[in-house]
Amino acid sequence: MELFEGNIVTKLPQTGTSIFAVMSQLANEHNAVNLSQGFPDFPISEELIDLVNHYMKQGHNQYAPMPGVQELRQMISQMFEQNYGASYNSESEITITAGATQAIFTAISTFISKDDEVIIFEPAYDSYAPSVTVNGGIVKYARLQYPDYSINWDELPRMISSDTKMIIINSPHNPTGSIISEEDMKRLEVLIKDRDIILLSDEVYEHLIFDGLQHQSAARFPGLASKSMVVGSFGKTFHTTGWKMGFILAPRNIMAEFRKVHQFVVFAVNTPIQYAVAKYLKNSNNYTSLGNFYQQKRDFFTSAISKSRFKALTCNGTYFQLLDYSAISDEPEMEMATRLVKEYGIASVPISPFYRTHENNHTLRFCFAKKESTLQEAANILCKI
Repeated sequence: MELFEGNIVTKLPQTGTSIFAVMSQLANEHNAVNLSQGFPDFPISEELIDLVNHYMKQGHNQYAPMPGVQELRQMISQMFEQNYGASYNSESEITITAGATQAIFTAISTFISKDDEVIIFEPAYDSYAPSVTVNGGIVKYARLQYPDYSINWDELPRMISSDTKMIIINSPHNPTGSIISEEDMKRLEVLIKDRDIILLSDEVYEHLIFDGLQHQSAARFPGLASKSMVVGSFGKTFHTTGWKMGFILAPRNIMAEFRKVHQFVVFAVNTPIQYAVAKYLKNSNNYTSLGNFYQQKRDFFTSAISKSRFKALTCNGTYFQLLDYSAISDEPEMEMATRLVKEYGIASVPISPFYRTHENNHTLRFCFAKKESTLQEAANILCKI
């Protein structure tokens, strides 16, 4: 096709292909065991598939209401009341989105204008900063403290200025598997109490918490909930990442503004899947059992690599395990990750691209949302390195 010869000005000059796509493509090219991209390789619930089929046959195949199917919003409201003691009105404070990434981008687009400052914590999921930049905002990077990836409370308060309009948090945290504590959330509550700052809380792994710990949703804390947008994902919860089904909760005045933008981004989200998920949520065991389910996978994987030269860092949530390879090599993370694919046939994700300066902590991320046979195959390779 003939190229357009006009002046194309990019809004994201530093942005290339996602590291997830890069590593998965590399894994495919070398037929490697792929523990890079964060999606399960095991089947999803047959019951859930049957429910989608049922609602398709029932004729629920046209546009859903712009905020989402009411039955699903009601179930989310009940879920947050039951899990976090938080009261969200299903009519005016909950919206169904085309995955969590769309919810996050729309939330940022709604409230961030030119030169507004947004604080994010790095290593940061790769959609946050570009979403701010493309809307004219300025990203300010707070550094999580290695190796437990905790908030630096000496640094954070100093970063806030009169131009700070939003803080983005992510717990359980991708890519590190760390979680934000109750104490952290209370300190955050105090920090933004008298400031005109919105908290965008990415909680897509909310049900993947291990070792008897509890997810500290922003919805738990009244002072945070009153100025927070809480994002969730059924793709992560029900192993259906390809369905792109997420949701967002916020006080009605914040949600009213979100919906003004949302309606022109996607308007409505997949109708039969919304009905199916609403029905599936009626059995709370379908999500409350996930912590134990993934903790067993984490423990299986870390046990299987215990005799390797890789060191497993603490993982309290998500389905990602960080491994420190400093006892093996001093090479940069991207080089190490690439070499593991090409020479050993195993794919991971380097953590350095999650920093704007490509930090090198000799750490790689491995996804353990896989069948035990896949994890064992991966462990066998890692133990030989």
